[in-house]
Amino acid sequence: MTARIQHFFDTATFTYSYVVADPVSRRCAIVDPVLDYDAAAGRIGHESARRIVDYVREQGLTVEWLLETHLHADHLSASAWLKTELGGRLAIGSSIAQVQRTFAGILNLGEGFPCDGSQFDHLFSDGEHFSIGELQVEALHTPGHTPACMTYLVGDAAFVGDTLFMPDYGTARCDFPGGDARQLYRSIQRLFALPETTRLFLCHDYLTADREEHQHETSVAQERKANVHVHEGVAEDAFVLMRNKRDATLQAPALIWPSIQVNMRGGVLPAVEENGVRYLRIPLDQM
Repeated sequence: MTARIQHFFDTATFTYSYVVADPVSRRCAIVDPVLDYDAAAGRIGHESARRIVDYVREQGLTVEWLLETHLHADHLSASAWLKTELGGRLAIGSSIAQVQRTFAGILNLGEGFPCDGSQFDHLFSDGEHFSIGELQVEALHTPGHTPACMTYLVGDAAFVGDTLFMPDYGTARCDFPGGDARQLYRSIQRLFALPETTRLFLCHDYLTADREEHQHETSVAQERKANVHVHEGVAEDAFVLMRNKRDATLQAPALIWPSIQVNMRGGVLPAVEENGVRYLRIPLDQM
C-alpha cells in the first residue's frame, strides 16, 4: 500500500515537514514539524504548524504519530503544540537519552531534568516495526549527524532527516556533540542498500549556486550516482576526511541553543518562572 505524502516547507529554516497518511484508514503521522521562532523578539508562533493542522482537518485525518527524525539544532519542534491540537503519540529514537545527557550538562539543567527520553511517548529501537493505520513502518537507526538520528521507512518512502541532502548539496554535518562522520558514512551505506527506487524525503534543502528551486525528494539511485560527498566509489576514509575538514569551516546554526533546549523536551517550552515569563538559556563559549 502506498502512503499519501504531503510536504510543508518552512522558508525561515529551510525545513520540510510531512504528513504521511494511510488512504484507507485515513490515519496519519506528522514528521518533523516546525515551531516558528523570532530570535530577535524571542517570540513563538504557530503559522507553520497551523498549516499542518488545517490540512489534517480538511482531509479528515486522524493523527497517530508525531515523529522526530532527530534532535534538531536548526529549528524548534512544533510536536508538543500539535499534540495538543490533534493528538497522537510523540516518538523519536531511543538514543535521545544520550543526546539529552550531553546537552543537559552543557545547559546546566540540574538533576531535575530527566535524561531518559521520558519527554516522549515512545522511543524507537533500531529495526522496530510499527504502523500508521494499515501502513507498515520500519524505524532505522542512522546515526552520525547526531547519535539519535532515525530514518522512517514506509513502503518505498524513507524519511531520512538530515542524514542526506539533495545530491548537489551532499550530507549532514557531524561536528555536534556525539556526531561522528564514520558513523554517518555507514548509515548512508545502509540507506544505499535499499532498493534503488526508494524515495528519500529530506528534512532540509539549502539550494546551491546552480539550482533555484527547493526540492524535498530524491531517490537511492540518484544519491548513489550523484551525491557530491558520498556517491558510489567514495571510500569511508576519504569521506571521513572530507566531512571533518568541511565541518571545521562551518558556523554553528543560528538557532542551535533555542532549538536544542526545546526539542530535548519534546517540543515543550521551558516552564514559566515566578514572574510569569519563560526563559531560554544561551551558554557562552560552548560551541
